[in-house]
Amino acid sequence: MEPQPEELRGPELTTAPYDNRAAKEACSPESKENQPSAHVVLYQPEIPQNTGNIGRTCVAVNAKLWIVRPAAFQLDDAKLRRAGLDYWAHLERGDAVNWDDLVSQLHPRPMYFFSKFAKRTIWDAEFHRGDVLVFGRETSGLPASILDPEDPRALRLPTSEHVRSLNLATTAGIVLYEHQRQTGGYCKDS
Repeated sequence: MEPQPEELRGPELTTAPYDNRAAKEACSPESKENQPSAHVVLYQPEIPQNTGNIGRTCVAVNAKLWIVRPAAFQLDDAKLRRAGLDYWAHLERGDAVNWDDLVSQLHPRPMYFFSKFAKRTIWDAEFHRGDVLVFGRETSGLPASILDPEDPRALRLPTSEHVRSLNLATTAGIVLYEHQRQTGGYCKDS
């Protein structure tokens, strides 16, 4: 077997540890370890299984889940608990009676709004620990009173033209882990 030309070779393998400065900063003793890595907001969620799944992901990455009411189900719904499994007991959760209540509770943290109509993708965002990540209803997304697709804080996941939208729990999971990648991950796991 002939060796590959140099321009086709991948990067050299190394045993040196990866220098993740973001992880070092986020997980330094001076950081507020007990603070959520992010605040995940579900605006008037409709499907309890999605909320349960997102709650489980929030526990995995030390994020706080916020529900903006009204939700289309009771927060003690069996389907919600089943999707969240026994992790629901470990979830840090906040409630807001409406959008204005949420904004007053989370001000002045930076907010990002996720919609298939946004002009920018999540690859354009520069996330920081403690960001607020806002997701809309499963069937109708975020209302125009909250979302301006031209706003630089409005983001979408890039998808092919053959897909109208992704499942809310899938989208939230992808966004949360990109947020973790950029901000240095979950301190307890390093």
